[in-house]
Amino acid sequence: MSAVTLTPRALYEEVAELLRQRIFSAELEPGSWIDEMRLAEEYGISRTPMREALKVLAAEGLVTMKVRRGAYVTEVNEKDQRDVYHLLSLLESDAAGVVAAQATAEQLQELHALHTELTAAVTDREKFFEINERFHMRLLEIANNRWRDQMVGDLRKVMKLNRHNSLFKSGRLEESLKEHQAIMDALMARDAAQSVQRMNEHFANGLEAAS
Repeated sequence: MSAVTLTPRALYEEVAELLRQRIFSAELEPGSWIDEMRLAEEYGISRTPMREALKVLAAEGLVTMKVRRGAYVTEVNEKDQRDVYHLLSLLESDAAGVVAAQATAEQLQELHALHTELTAAVTDREKFFEINERFHMRLLEIANNRWRDQMVGDLRKVMKLNRHNSLFKSGRLEESLKEHQAIMDALMARDAAQSVQRMNEHFANGLEAAS
């Protein structure tokens, strides 16, 4: 197999991104062993950047390092899932309250435009998931707390390991869209308390669908 052409950025970061996408697409499935030597040969690199890339993914929670056994794609158990959703609910509901109280009219219109895109994508699961994530990340950017953004970013990477069990469950996209509409209504009304509550409900329902 020919080597993948890598960009000039730090080699291990590029490798980490390539592996990250293979994990998110389930090409590397949860629980599967990561063959460092084979992948290093596939990418035309030494094992050193491969190992550094795996350390990055381990820090993000996507990879689990096992003593004398190597690296495995992380399996998310029920407790992990509950814990991730709990923290995301706390962090993103807080952000929603901040946005309702402090966002400019232009920023609220940005979120509304993303919601409109989401509505149009309700029959396309992959596109819906991508726009859904853009909406949540833009809301966080507007709330403007880089420490919260960093924590949510890592938690959402772990959540992606089980995304087929949540948004992809039959009927969940339509339910999620209704919840987004309720969040959007509260934000546009600049009702911070309602925005917090609606976001909390959104994550509670998401957890129930993923369980």
